[in-house]
Amino acid sequence: MVIFKKTADLQQYITSERIAGRNIGFIPTMGALHAGHISLINTALNNKDLVVCSIFVNPTQFNDKKDYEKYPVTVNEDIGMLVEAGCDVLFLPGIEEIYPEGTDKSPVFDFGYLDTILEGAQRPGHFKGVGQVVSLLFDAVHPQNVYMGQKDYQQCMVIKKLLAITGLQDKIRLHICPTVREADGLAMSSRNRRLTEPQRMLAGCIYQCLVSIESKADTATFEVVKKECTDLLAAKGFIPEYIALANADDLTLLNNYTPAPPMVALIAVRLGEVRLIDNLVLNNTSTQA
Repeated sequence: MVIFKKTADLQQYITSERIAGRNIGFIPTMGALHAGHISLINTALNNKDLVVCSIFVNPTQFNDKKDYEKYPVTVNEDIGMLVEAGCDVLFLPGIEEIYPEGTDKSPVFDFGYLDTILEGAQRPGHFKGVGQVVSLLFDAVHPQNVYMGQKDYQQCMVIKKLLAITGLQDKIRLHICPTVREADGLAMSSRNRRLTEPQRMLAGCIYQCLVSIESKADTATFEVVKKECTDLLAAKGFIPEYIALANADDLTLLNNYTPAPPMVALIAVRLGEVRLIDNLVLNNTSTQA
C-alpha cells in the first residue's frame, strides 16, 4: 500500500494508474476503522478498482467541539488493517492540506430539506461540513466509484445530492453498501469504542427496535410501534433523539407505514456520552444508488 500526505503526489500517482486503464474506487473515512470499513474495501477490490482510502478527521462536520476532541484516532492500527485488506492507496492529509486557506474559504453547499431533518436537525451544520470535505476529497482523488456504508443513510443521501449539485453524478457512481453488524445486531461504528462494557451490552437494543418496526408493519400503526421503542430504549437508559420512518428514496418523513414507496426506519440515541445512529430499509429494498 502506498501512503500519500500531499494531494499533488496522490494525483500524480492516480493519473498514471488511470492512464494504465484503472478505475479509481474511493472510500472516505475518519479512521478508527472496523470491519464495516473493510467491507467497503473488499467491495471495491471485487469491482477491480484501484482502491483509495482516505483518513481525515474533518473538524467542520462536528457541531460539538468535545465530540471532535474525543473522536478516536488510531492511525497505526488503521494502516495495518488496510494493508491486510489489500487497499492500494491511503490518503492521509493534515488539516492544512485539505484547508490550505482555512475552513472559511472552502465551498459550502445547500442540501435543502436533507439539512433540516433528523441528523440535520440534531447536528446543525454537520452536513455542510460533510459536503465541504467530501467535495474537496473528490477534487483530490477524481474517483469513478465511491463506496459508503448504509449505516449513515442520511449522509449517503447528502452525498448523492452533492453529486447532483456539482454535476458529477454522471462521472462518479455512489455505491451504498450494507451495514455490517455485530452478533447482537449493533451496527459497527467507530463510536462503539467509547462505550463502556455495560453500555455495549445494552446497545443491541437499537437494532431490536428497528427489527420491531419492520416486523409490525402489518399489525400496528407506526405511532404505536414508535412509542413501544421509545419506552423500551428509555427504560434501558438510552436518551432517544428520534425514531422515524421515511421514504427510502428521498427521506420524506412518513407518519405511518405505506405499501409504496419503500421505507427506511431510522433511530438516533444517546447512551451516556456516546451518540449512536442506525437504520433499516424496509420492504426488502435495494440500496444500490
